[in-house]
Amino acid sequence: MGDCVFCKIVEGGIPSEILYSDDRVIAFRDIEPQAPVHFLVVPRRHVESAFHLREGDGELLARMFDAAQKVCAELGVERSGVRILTNVGPDAGQVVMHFHLHVLGGRTMGWPPG
Repeated sequence: MGDCVFCKIVEGGIPSEILYSDDRVIAFRDIEPQAPVHFLVVPRRHVESAFHLREGDGELLARMFDAAQKVCAELGVERSGVRILTNVGPDAGQVVMHFHLHVLGGRTMGWPPG
């Protein structure tokens, strides 16, 4: 998608701190971190939101969670715990209309979130 910032990161057009990359997904640090560890996992293929995933996307989701686990292990937060979430639509806080997982860790998380 021409104006999608995450598509541009995937294509290498916007610099980012890449933490993981394979043929289906990429993980990079969030530019406005909300925790000591805060990174995003996005599919290389443009998918607007979690509500735009289809029946055949199970492997893609598995890859995204596998990437999250690998990065968490590398960053030392796999055992202490992380919060993984996605926002769908503007009212939920989705700013970039490209499906992504937020992975937050390195501190105790409260509930409900702020």
